[in-house]
Amino acid sequence: MKPKNVGLMFFSMEPDKFFPYTQIDVVQFPEGLGGNDIIEKTFKGPIQQQLREALQYIRNLVITEKVVKHPDRAEADRFFNYPYAAIEEALSNAVYHRAYDEREPIEVRIENDRIEVVSFPGPDRSVTIEGLKNYRVSNRRYRNRRIGDFLKELHLTEGRNTGFKKILDALEANGSPKPGFEIDDDRSYFITRFFIHSSFLKNENVIENVIENVIEISEKRIKEFMPKASKKKIEKAVEIIKMISENPQISIDEMRASLNVTDRTVARYISELKESKVIERIGPDNGGVWKIRI
Repeated sequence: MKPKNVGLMFFSMEPDKFFPYTQIDVVQFPEGLGGNDIIEKTFKGPIQQQLREALQYIRNLVITEKVVKHPDRAEADRFFNYPYAAIEEALSNAVYHRAYDEREPIEVRIENDRIEVVSFPGPDRSVTIEGLKNYRVSNRRYRNRRIGDFLKELHLTEGRNTGFKKILDALEANGSPKPGFEIDDDRSYFITRFFIHSSFLKNENVIENVIENVIEISEKRIKEFMPKASKKKIEKAVEIIKMISENPQISIDEMRASLNVTDRTVARYISELKESKVIERIGPDNGGVWKIRI
């Protein structure tokens, strides 16, 4: 008896042993492509797990909301730098349609003004370059149909040529620019490109500002929940928020080492932050992620 490929991808903890570079790389360029700082995060494991963890990482660290109030009406305008639904659909489709015999990971490239989802190879010949430019795509051949069946059962994709429309609808609802799709003549790669909402363009460093906003809001909530807390205690709690913002998968041991406190002390900080509804834990202690609730 031999395992099915799809079984190894979904139920093996290390599918990259069988299909090298079965992973998602999230690469951030805080200073732009020519800058010295590059932040890389690699997600491995069963493909549905790496997809969910990569999406959660992007949601926590990259996606941010802006609220614009108007003096002449009660309703405020709300929009995001990037609509999460569009990113989710693009990355899910990349997992669905990539070629697992190619030694190239799926890559999410985050720059100051755009996000690119890169996968290999590109679509088959039924998807034309002209069709991509006009946003009229009808793929007649499904690559990895069994993967699509599993992702559909997990509510991660539809698998019925609905991905492009979902992306366009999410961007339009958010007031974001239309996406860009890129392939070469040989269909060796596929890039989905999202551009930041125009209201966020003034930010010189999007990722840094997201973290600063998260910390600022969280600090206010901490002070409201613990009005009698010492300055040192609040500073330690804020440090935990910052660490989670930068790495949602950080362990309590890593927090303890960074804060230079005992296990009991960091456990108390975590408990109080949970009670104040600043953070929550999603998933198990081993393999789950932290989420900042703001």
